[in-house]
Amino acid sequence: MKTLACYHLKGGVGKTATSVNLGYLLAARGATTLIWDLDPQGATTFYFRVKPKVKGGVRRLLDRDGDPLRAVRGTDYEGLDLLPADFSARHLDIVIEHAKKPKRRFASVLKTLRKHYDYVLLDCAPSIGLASESMFRAVDALVVPVIPTTLSLHSLEQLCDHLDDLKKSPRVWPFFSMVDRRKALHREVCDQARSMPYDFLEAMIPYSSHVERMGVRRAPLPSYAPTSSAARAYRKLVDEIVERSR
Repeated sequence: MKTLACYHLKGGVGKTATSVNLGYLLAARGATTLIWDLDPQGATTFYFRVKPKVKGGVRRLLDRDGDPLRAVRGTDYEGLDLLPADFSARHLDIVIEHAKKPKRRFASVLKTLRKHYDYVLLDCAPSIGLASESMFRAVDALVVPVIPTTLSLHSLEQLCDHLDDLKKSPRVWPFFSMVDRRKALHREVCDQARSMPYDFLEAMIPYSSHVERMGVRRAPLPSYAPTSSAARAYRKLVDEIVERSR
């Protein structure tokens, strides 16, 4: 099983769209896939038309005697399951702090899921604390959407500096999201990234109304606009991630 977390310190960079579309495309390739919605806002859960509620809340999911499989819900797409959001995830740091062996909590849950899925994707809230550090120790890689702006690149730098200070940290796979090549700043930042010490994926997700309509359609982008430039970019992103995951 490969475990990937869609994560960034900043909000509004396309983490949820990335999680939903990657999960859908991995399942379409025949990989049994689970998306775990860890954001208390529950946008991923909303897109899949699932009720944002987990019996016992996130505390029950992370409990050493809990069974996360009991909270898993199916989606409308073959091979793709969802561990839905719960508003109690807003207290995730507190839950982790009071758990036994807090730094291993996520690793323990993912171990339970290992024999059931080829991929598990974690859609994470834009925060950093005990929960994120437990998650860093548990996943294989962070998939990090980056808007081509100076501040977004600075946040990526902060994240990588923090990971460098940890004893155990995942690989970091940043990629550009919401790219508008008509903007000089976007072109400059994308070019600048080539000289930075970060292993950017080649795929760039364009700024697109098709992506914005995911909330209206409540569906993955490639399911309703399969030939759009954004859908093609997400397929390229999946190809790269699958290749790097081997």
